[in-house]
Amino acid sequence: MRKVILSAAVSLDGYIARPDGSFDFIPSPDTEGEAGKELAQLFASVDVFAIGRKTLDDVRLHTGSGPPKGAGTTYIFSRTLAPGEKDGLVFVNQSAEEFVADRRSEPGKHIFLMGGGELARCFLEADLVDELLLAALPVLLGEGIRLFPAGFPQRDLTLVQCLADPNGTAMLKYERTR
Repeated sequence: MRKVILSAAVSLDGYIARPDGSFDFIPSPDTEGEAGKELAQLFASVDVFAIGRKTLDDVRLHTGSGPPKGAGTTYIFSRTLAPGEKDGLVFVNQSAEEFVADRRSEPGKHIFLMGGGELARCFLEADLVDELLLAALPVLLGEGIRLFPAGFPQRDLTLVQCLADPNGTAMLKYERTR
């Protein structure tokens, strides 16, 4: 079965972005180290990318480009934009449950959930996240956009891997305990 993998870079105090949506504190991944190898394996294992519309807006605002493109289809969850394909992205307004059921009914690799926090909450509420991959960054922001906004029930996880790279980032891989 296709897994839903939630991945995020997060400050030690739980933020994925500054209050204005910028994420300049997130370093480029070390593609040579163990964490880089894990990231390469992750991207090779997925062919569906799910991103929230607000995250797309923040990425466009702060990088001048769109979301990272991988080998697969990038879906943008939006309550305000019409569904359909535009600029190589597929906009959807399905529930998380409908989206995952549709993708799991199709052949393919895993589903990569990039968030942000509101979209992650929707997937966690519906208990759809099978794996959680966090890059815990050695920084405290003090304020910003939380990775896990309130509003979903407890979800138990099992740590299956922990790697550290030379810049102090810990790559933590968890699986959902069911």
